[in-house]
Amino acid sequence: MSQTYDLILRNGIVVTPNGTERTDIAVADGRIRAIGGLERASAAEEQDLRGLTVLPGVIDTQVHFREPGLEHKEDLASGTAGAAKGGVVAIFEMPNTKPSTTTADAINDKLARAKGRAWVDHAFFIGAAADNVAHLAEWERMPGCAGIKVFMGSSTGSLLVADDETLAAVLAQGWRRVAVHCEDEGRLAERKHLAVEAAHPRAHHQWRDAETALLATQRLVRLAEAARRRVHVLHVTTAEEMEFLAGHKDLATVETTPQHLTLAAPDCYERLGTLAQMNPPIREARHREALWAAIASGVVDVLGSDHAPHTLEEKGQPYPQSPSGMTGVQTLVPLMLDHVNHGRLSLERLVDLTSAGPARIYNIAGKGRIALGYDADFTVVDMRAERTITNDWIESRCGWTPFDGKTVTGWPVATIVRGRTVMREGQLLGAPVGEPVRFQESR
Repeated sequence: MSQTYDLILRNGIVVTPNGTERTDIAVADGRIRAIGGLERASAAEEQDLRGLTVLPGVIDTQVHFREPGLEHKEDLASGTAGAAKGGVVAIFEMPNTKPSTTTADAINDKLARAKGRAWVDHAFFIGAAADNVAHLAEWERMPGCAGIKVFMGSSTGSLLVADDETLAAVLAQGWRRVAVHCEDEGRLAERKHLAVEAAHPRAHHQWRDAETALLATQRLVRLAEAARRRVHVLHVTTAEEMEFLAGHKDLATVETTPQHLTLAAPDCYERLGTLAQMNPPIREARHREALWAAIASGVVDVLGSDHAPHTLEEKGQPYPQSPSGMTGVQTLVPLMLDHVNHGRLSLERLVDLTSAGPARIYNIAGKGRIALGYDADFTVVDMRAERTITNDWIESRCGWTPFDGKTVTGWPVATIVRGRTVMREGQLLGAPVGEPVRFQESR
């Protein structure tokens, strides 16, 4: 007797934990129910993916979607639309909105805003601050909370945790892995004059130099070891940090970004000006090569886009008054597929960095692999497609990408979230279906 499903994906080249093979996938009730030859099975919807590759749904664990308070440059609808168009099935959003996401009510407000508007699944970080330390152990386990985020530098107001005493108190509260932006605030203040005197973004990586990042990362790891608390070091950019972190993998996991793997100073600042300005900065080629070496050696656990949009008008302010940040959620998959096609990493390693890695680091429930019982999340890509990234393609409200005009090989052609196709061939389909991501450590 033939089995009936909601969806069957046929003839795709599928990346599973067992290897990469041409096979079929059957979906029912939003979950993967069968993998293998399904010639006798039928479904309400069938897609022939011959010539295409099916990856576990890509998860971007670092985005800034700006809602509430800064919707003129992004909101949850536009940000998740960009994610869907870029092949991303789930995002973790950061707390530096207005107001900052530092309370249980703020997390619940974001979840309510996302309902019916988010194209992909989502979770929200709660920002650590001196005035909410006592509540973090309780709030980090709320449904829809991705965990605690700490800004050791490059933030303002209550979200800045610059001193060791407050950081130690944060690490002492709770159990889940803490995500941390590592730049030493004191060194940033001491060296700010370099940026002011240069008045050009070519000074950005000199002001925020490698020592600024390394000092903060070393401080974080020292305090994490004292507290025996797991930490995740975001957007690592330097050779020195990668060498240091390789010796502390018992507690520290590591993220880097596609833009730090693709761009290099000083060229990017001469070509792009403030559009290349982000924190931590794009650095010289020797650091970029060290990041690739860390990917090859397994030190890097995950890729995040650090999608942080600003309008062109804001970016047009004189440096260093110009804000730091660039779009990235929509270009993560195309950029990394291009790197796969150029031999910088394998497709299986890319899956580890964008699906299995995020699930492992954050204890995500039911995502990150193509396996029976898991969410039917798929990023379908054409490895041979040659396309050009353009500003017109970008869904973000800011309407630009630093990779405008870049031709890549490899492109996302469909995004499937829990069995529902939300993007096909560049078009968003139906209505937003995003739901809160589930975590094994949540209540």
